[in-house]
Amino acid sequence: MSDSLSLTGEVGHTEWTEGGTEKRDMPKKSRGHVRRRSGDEEDVPVKQVRLESRDCPSPLSFNSPSSLVTSLLQPLGTDVFFRDFWEKKPLHLQRNDPSIASYYGSLFRLADLQHLVSEGLQYGRDVNVVRCINGKKKVLNRTGPVKTAVLSKNLRQDKASIQFHQPQRFQDELWRIQEQMESFFGALVGSNVYITPEESQGLPAHYDDVEVFVSLQVFILQLEGQKRWRLYSPTVPLAAEYSTESEDRIGDPTHDIILKTGDLLYFPRGTIHQANTPAGVDHSTHLTLSTYQKMSWADLLLDIFPSLLFDSSRTDVGLRGGMPRRLLLDDAEDRSSGTEDRSSGTEDRSSGTEDRSTGGRLAAGLRSLAGRVETGLLDLRSTHMKRDFIMNRLPPYNQQPTPCGKMPSLEDTVYLRFKDHMVITVEPGPDRTDEATELLVLVFHSLKNRREQHMMGELGDEEEDVSLGLQFPLSHLPALRQLRQAEQLAVSRLQLPTQEDRLGLVLALWSENLLLVVSEHD
Repeated sequence: MSDSLSLTGEVGHTEWTEGGTEKRDMPKKSRGHVRRRSGDEEDVPVKQVRLESRDCPSPLSFNSPSSLVTSLLQPLGTDVFFRDFWEKKPLHLQRNDPSIASYYGSLFRLADLQHLVSEGLQYGRDVNVVRCINGKKKVLNRTGPVKTAVLSKNLRQDKASIQFHQPQRFQDELWRIQEQMESFFGALVGSNVYITPEESQGLPAHYDDVEVFVSLQVFILQLEGQKRWRLYSPTVPLAAEYSTESEDRIGDPTHDIILKTGDLLYFPRGTIHQANTPAGVDHSTHLTLSTYQKMSWADLLLDIFPSLLFDSSRTDVGLRGGMPRRLLLDDAEDRSSGTEDRSSGTEDRSSGTEDRSTGGRLAAGLRSLAGRVETGLLDLRSTHMKRDFIMNRLPPYNQQPTPCGKMPSLEDTVYLRFKDHMVITVEPGPDRTDEATELLVLVFHSLKNRREQHMMGELGDEEEDVSLGLQFPLSHLPALRQLRQAEQLAVSRLQLPTQEDRLGLVLALWSENLLLVVSEHD
């Protein structure tokens, strides 16, 4: 193994080395809408069943999102992880701590899947049955509901791997973990369970477009579940899409390791990997925790550019000027070489100059835009990415979305709750005219999101907004920022012109369970 690191701790005899893993690409996320399955569709939605909780002490800290990730990565510090490993190279945390192994094994077991099968799991949507044969993935899915007997045959006779999608829909502890991880990263976190029988491999060598954490776990009668992982140098560093790679192209593995119960691995997007259950191991079960899909600088630029251009064009008359004639009709190659002016029958020799002038004009506009952003003259307003995250993330763990506590009044001191579950955006209002476009402040939150739909993509043809967001005039933005930044704030100090505005704001937030009144005991 290359560049390996090792450390033996006084507690648990922990070692870490660099390593890696396997994962199915994350489901597509909807833009602005969360689709709900209508009642008359052929596919019957899986019943919302919670798996029984297990009395197993957790080695993880749930005091805050940062403490959760710190405990997940222990004994490696989070500062070291993000400095040396994040988006750079694989990491394998090898542990010999029975308490960690026991906890990992409690998160999901083969028996859990067998129990859930009776509740209406569907092939494709909830479960995939796959096997890697001669370097190719073969899908063995049937149609309709999953049957326990068939699934057992897939494992024992067909030597196929079982992929169970998004177990946090049913397992409370995974909901708890992933909800905190989403708050820590500010990005969606999906998970999948993989169960692979002895001497079998589910997926061919491939790379993913997400950052992947992988924990190998032992379920039901499996005392020392193991899986062999081979990692290869990326052909596309920090890949933006999922892809498979042929064996003759990827070369020799940079890492060849055996994962044991309680181990954790991480590797960046683009790391080529494949894994199989070695001989002598009845079956291997592992969980993937995957994040940071479509969270690159390029994705952010695509999101904020429309609003940047909109804002800039309101004050820059040059951006409102017309494009060169025929720009949309002629190819760039034709313009640079000179084309025949079809309207007059003559050859237009000025087209190449015009094309260069167009490029220069656009470049100058981009430089001006960059300068105004750097000096703070233009606000960076992410809209779609913020909406997508907050409307698709997990709701707060074991919290009800209904208002609670005393109704706020002008004499009260209040505070925002669930700050990591809400976003504030500034967007053009729906009533647009040629003369002016009114900007509105929108507050979106995830308290009404449905856990059973988390990371499951589009579940139907009918679109139904989970939340259209609270709408406020642009004048309310400073007050909302006050509430977001303060630990607690007197309603009378809100930066709004009237008492009616102050009361209206806090009542609207309280009605969505986003705000509480400070009591004498707080």
